[in-house]
Amino acid sequence: MVELWHICSGNQWFFSPVNDPETILMKPEFRCMALPTAMTLAVLFLLTPCLLMGEQIDAVDKTVPYLINHVSGSGLTFIRNADRYTSVEAAEHMGNKYRHFREDIKTAEDFIERCASRSLLSGKPYLVINEQGEQVRTSEWLEAALADYRARNTGTSQ
Repeated sequence: MVELWHICSGNQWFFSPVNDPETILMKPEFRCMALPTAMTLAVLFLLTPCLLMGEQIDAVDKTVPYLINHVSGSGLTFIRNADRYTSVEAAEHMGNKYRHFREDIKTAEDFIERCASRSLLSGKPYLVINEQGEQVRTSEWLEAALADYRARNTGTSQ
């Protein structure tokens, strides 16, 4: 089967019928196309994850402080290892854990899992006494707050 390929030779563009598209790149006059194309693809391939990671880090750097402030401003009582803490004390503790684990936290969910779900010492889950007076896992409470935050801030993925 014959295909038509749009080819550049110097400053002239023309169509050339070929049976094998790879054959065209083996001709000396068209080898100049292979290296720039390969370099462009390599640069795009290498930069894309970096650009996406930058967006993700920006989102985490905005979302995690929001969650910590949400805890602090809630006025609720938090329970860690059977001891009760004010919302300000709980937020301070989560902030300390966040600074400690910062390199491992890539998403807001990572923050909740690492810093707001359970005690590293005992393994017991963190709890919050919600507005209805019920004990709820802090991770579930924060996941609901995160979902609400994201719904209000469309375009923020973390």
